[in-house]
Amino acid sequence: MAEDNVKTCILGVDPGYGRIGWGVIEGEKNCWRHAAHGCIETSSKEPFFDRLLELQKELKSIIHKYRPTRAAVEDLYFAKNVKTAMKVGQARGVILLTLHEAGLAVQELSPLQVKQAISGYGRAEKRQVEKLVALELGLKEKIRPDDAADALAIALTAGFLRRH
Repeated sequence: MAEDNVKTCILGVDPGYGRIGWGVIEGEKNCWRHAAHGCIETSSKEPFFDRLLELQKELKSIIHKYRPTRAAVEDLYFAKNVKTAMKVGQARGVILLTLHEAGLAVQELSPLQVKQAISGYGRAEKRQVEKLVALELGLKEKIRPDDAADALAIALTAGFLRRH
């Protein structure tokens, strides 16, 4: 059976450490439907390592509930705050390890790749990408929070590019 004929469930993750967006899509070929989305939030009042443990616990729960067959995570892009970039990088490491530990093939995507795949233009505005994701998935409401909309865009991009 060709891969294009197999039902696929993709978990998209928009990395962070205070708020991590996630989105799950299901489909076959290039016909995708929304399954779920949300955010994992950690308290800034908690020690950093406890926040990483909470992130891992919540991500494992999402994987257990939705049973994705593969995952996609956005690459980091920071131009300014090095301290924030380091913390997000550490959280991203926990995300990648958790996905790998669950046996999921993980596709890493740049923000440019996501915008290009969704809108056809790598420098598209964030709001334009959000609207196109909602349209593609048949969602009538605006996707909230933004991090979850980004995660759905990441999942869709992985679905569109899955013929690699």
